[in-house]
Amino acid sequence: MLDLSGIVSDSIVDGPGIRTTVFSQGCPHHCEGCHNPETWDFGCGTPMEEERIVDIVRENPLCRGVTFSGGEPFAQAEGFAKLARLLKGEGYEVASYSGYTFEQLLRGTKAQRELLTCIDVLIDGPFLLAEKSLEVPFRGSRNQRILDVPASLEAGAAVVITGGRWSGVY
Repeated sequence: MLDLSGIVSDSIVDGPGIRTTVFSQGCPHHCEGCHNPETWDFGCGTPMEEERIVDIVRENPLCRGVTFSGGEPFAQAEGFAKLARLLKGEGYEVASYSGYTFEQLLRGTKAQRELLTCIDVLIDGPFLLAEKSLEVPFRGSRNQRILDVPASLEAGAAVVITGGRWSGVY
């Protein structure tokens, strides 16, 4: 069961193509200038079963990818890992935003490391108001990286996606 702030079934700003974005409720980062400060408080969202979320994703036949946003999805890593496995089983690309860096998540909890193994793409790092930019696709600030998670896990180091759909090139 996940505690959610909301779901957007037709996002075009949280990754390439038409995606469903699942917003977690609760965030420990409290970044200055945060786009979603209403998601900061823990325990006040809408509880939803992971299977129900998959049903909602399936309702949009144009959707081929799902993005976890927040709040902080890695604060509910166990539930989001379950959701990611279900979505991957249905053939969806799964991406996640996180205020943590890839390196921090590798040193994080067992559940956080498990969630990493279940996703394709990670947009990592806190939003930094001083680095805010509208010129970096799918990110809020220049410090954030778009990472190929399977390649990063294999390398044991962050592998940045530099071309293709995630860089804004189609």
